[in-house]
Amino acid sequence: MYRIWRRGFPLLLTLLLAVSLSIPSFPAQASEKQDPELWKVLRPLDKVISFMNTGAHPDDEFSALLAWLSLGQGVRTSSLLANRGEGGQNEIGDELGNGLGIIRSRELQEAARLLGTDLFLLSEQTDDPIYDFGFSKSPVETLDKWGEEVVYERLIRRIREQRPDILLPSFRDVPSEHGHHRAISQLSLSAFKDAADPKVFPEHLKQGLRPWQIKKLYLRGTEDRETLRFNIGHKDPVYGLTYPQLGEESRKLHKSQGMGRDLPMEEYWVSLELVKSMTGGKTKETNLFEGLPVTFADLGATLNDPGMNRHLVRLQRQLEQAQKAYPDHRAVTRQVQKALRTVRQVTAAVADSRLGPEEKTDLHHRLQVKEQQLLRAGAEASDVRLQLTVDPPVLTRGTFAKVTLNIQNGSASGISQLQVEPLLPNKWKASSESVPKSLAPGTGTAIHMKVKAPENAAYFKPYQPPVLRARVNYLLQGVRVTRTVSVNPLKQTVALLPDWGLRITPTATTLNTEKESEIREVRVSVTNHRQGASTGILRPDLPEGWKVEPHSRSLSFTQSEEQKEATFRLIPPKSVPPGRYTVGFTAEVEGRRFHTQVQPIAYDHIGTSYLLTEARLPIQAFSLKFDPGLKVGYVESGFDQVADHLRHAGMNVTPLTEQELVSGDLSRYDTIVVGIRAYLSRPDLLKRNERLLEYVQKGGHVVMQYHKPGDNWDPNLAPYPLTPGEPSIEWRVTDEKAAVTFLQPDHSLFQAPNRIADKDFEDWVQERGLYFPSTWDSSYTPLLSMADPGEEPFEGGLLIADYGKGSYIYSSLVWYRQIQNQVPGGYRMFVNLIDYPRHR
Repeated sequence: MYRIWRRGFPLLLTLLLAVSLSIPSFPAQASEKQDPELWKVLRPLDKVISFMNTGAHPDDEFSALLAWLSLGQGVRTSSLLANRGEGGQNEIGDELGNGLGIIRSRELQEAARLLGTDLFLLSEQTDDPIYDFGFSKSPVETLDKWGEEVVYERLIRRIREQRPDILLPSFRDVPSEHGHHRAISQLSLSAFKDAADPKVFPEHLKQGLRPWQIKKLYLRGTEDRETLRFNIGHKDPVYGLTYPQLGEESRKLHKSQGMGRDLPMEEYWVSLELVKSMTGGKTKETNLFEGLPVTFADLGATLNDPGMNRHLVRLQRQLEQAQKAYPDHRAVTRQVQKALRTVRQVTAAVADSRLGPEEKTDLHHRLQVKEQQLLRAGAEASDVRLQLTVDPPVLTRGTFAKVTLNIQNGSASGISQLQVEPLLPNKWKASSESVPKSLAPGTGTAIHMKVKAPENAAYFKPYQPPVLRARVNYLLQGVRVTRTVSVNPLKQTVALLPDWGLRITPTATTLNTEKESEIREVRVSVTNHRQGASTGILRPDLPEGWKVEPHSRSLSFTQSEEQKEATFRLIPPKSVPPGRYTVGFTAEVEGRRFHTQVQPIAYDHIGTSYLLTEARLPIQAFSLKFDPGLKVGYVESGFDQVADHLRHAGMNVTPLTEQELVSGDLSRYDTIVVGIRAYLSRPDLLKRNERLLEYVQKGGHVVMQYHKPGDNWDPNLAPYPLTPGEPSIEWRVTDEKAAVTFLQPDHSLFQAPNRIADKDFEDWVQERGLYFPSTWDSSYTPLLSMADPGEEPFEGGLLIADYGKGSYIYSSLVWYRQIQNQVPGGYRMFVNLIDYPRHR
């Protein structure tokens, strides 16, 4: 640890800091023509301080502050998040669970790239224990499900790797917060001490990590708890936006969550509370960096080594000169290469310095970070462009791909001693043509390599680093440059996939034990990922006593990525006992067997990824009574797939189009069901709501699923006023096993067509309900009561009212999660909601 912490020189550091912070946020001599990408990599050169923001989910980043720190102040910033948002909803597609986690992870990466911040996730794979299991009110429940030891070890590891000076959890540990947020805040507070304790996870030391003492830990300030308040609502002259606006630009990349707002240019005050510190007391501060060395010059002044101090002052001067050369690319390149040489000289000198072991470790880490920052700055300034492409980007085991590395030397200097090294997983092989030793200014070259995947190569994993990369070394202005390049994820994704990738439709289905076993038609879409032609056989793997027509399907493909569809008729035994069954599918391709579903996930703002799962069709057999002649209109919101599942169960469900809501004959439907949050995604429904009310008044029946308070919901959209509760954490039941009380057990809704009992609320997934109404008109009759442990029960989860000649149901229960996961009670109860008019 620095001697300054032991001797206590707060006054010295305050004076040094005042000098450091006088460096402008952008060069005063910069021309009117700005170069944001160049400035983004130059801005951090003059700072050595680092900041880490911890949270639980994608979108938990304190984006406005991160923008100010990274783009405005040049502080090395990072976001450390726990899970990947798998338990949320998807506003751009139908992916949920791990599919949604892949989307949100890529959105996070692009958001971090925009702000120039580093991103780390504690969740490491699709079957990771640190999974977003949905909303939780309890940090105890959260850490119990995740595994507290697993979460904490990974958190401490990342802190010791990244060595942040300042740590800020995004949320306070208070009862009104999400349990996931509270859990990460609790662990972040504990990490302030434990990351510095070698007795905590001592295995890290054997792996080369050293303990690290965070210097300051802040929490978001409150009205009565605040030690620092500062305004970041300034317009950045390079980016042309304020830092909160820049933060919102990054949040707009969270499209699956509908994030990002258009903010005005105005003051934006950040309020913080310093709760743990190694710099002195916790009194009022004047700035975030008070008491900390911000630059190499500051750092040198704290060291008891005059020679090292001189080295660091010289380096600091060179780093600032590189910034002052902006936006002149040639001048910047000269200064950056000069500073890069000095960084390496100082790094070599650290080992022979008079510094103590901890000081050497810390200074060496900061110099390594600065070297990487200089390499990025040099790459942008020198216009030495590297582009890696792979043809084909999809490989299978034992096949080859052509890899092309294009190098364009746009600098004013030649590059020499050029070397290219492919970076491949274990047992992959590569052959390369000769590499030119030099490139003159304004010239370029294309280097071609051939890569072969081994026969036992691992399949694509979405959260692993790119499978194919290249390391490029060259001399620029006499200084060695080392860069690593991979394919642009917005344009290509290199993936090793099975020879045949399968997609099963439907993804899951049901069998009704009330009927003689029904034949189920299953479609399997097969994609040939092999390079060229292939032939094979697709076979279902059946439960005992089941039959299928045909027994198998032979398929032939003439080219890669060609798709064909095979249809099978599953024939269950005449009588199938209630329970869960699985039908698997196996493809045998030229002697090799594959049984993997490959789900492409592709959007313009994140590129393409893949989710690989077992090729299985889950089938739930249970008793479900309904009238197949019942005509149901469904206002699909895009947020649920309930209509599809009801159709698979045999119900007559028709999507209600915009035109039908405008002028169609709604009276032809016995019931109209409105999907979750439809008033948000269906402006036509919002505009034509009076037709829905008129339909009820004339004798129709509506089942309205939950809405958030902000989903364009108005209390008067319902026949009688009804208001979802706020804040949402106080109006939900997150325990999927919470006891359910029937307030009117003899009500006809529970009697037919399915007799509903306690067992119908067993085996629910994720939660009971959310956005429960806080107030409702007395015309509604509440039918169910439920509560999380230790809380007062809610009675508004299922409300029913007569309106004119018809009826209206509003329900906050998460029927869509139950139906989409084949929970029998979810189906049975939802069918009763739909069929209610026939039995009331």
